[in-house]
Amino acid sequence: MSTKRKSFSNTFKAKVAIEALKGQKTVAEIASEFEIHTTQVNNWKKQMLDGAADTFSKKLESKEAEYEKEKEHLYSQIGQLKVEADWLSKKLKMFN
Repeated sequence: MSTKRKSFSNTFKAKVAIEALKGQKTVAEIASEFEIHTTQVNNWKKQMLDGAADTFSKKLESKEAEYEKEKEHLYSQIGQLKVEADWLSKKLKMFN
């Protein structure tokens, strides 16, 4: 007889961890409410705390800078295509 492990979404894990971080209920109460083992509650709470510092890390700043660079590149391409479309439109009018 094989037992299949449950798979939980990241959203569910975050919800449980936030509930644990609030400190309004015991770990046992949270585990009972979400129908999971107390160890899972503690593990997800620890993972959230460990990952919280990454929210403010250089990685995030780097991703934001990369996003801005890509956005500028795309706006540049849009501008170039607009200029080309306008030029072609003028040339087409010359032949009509």
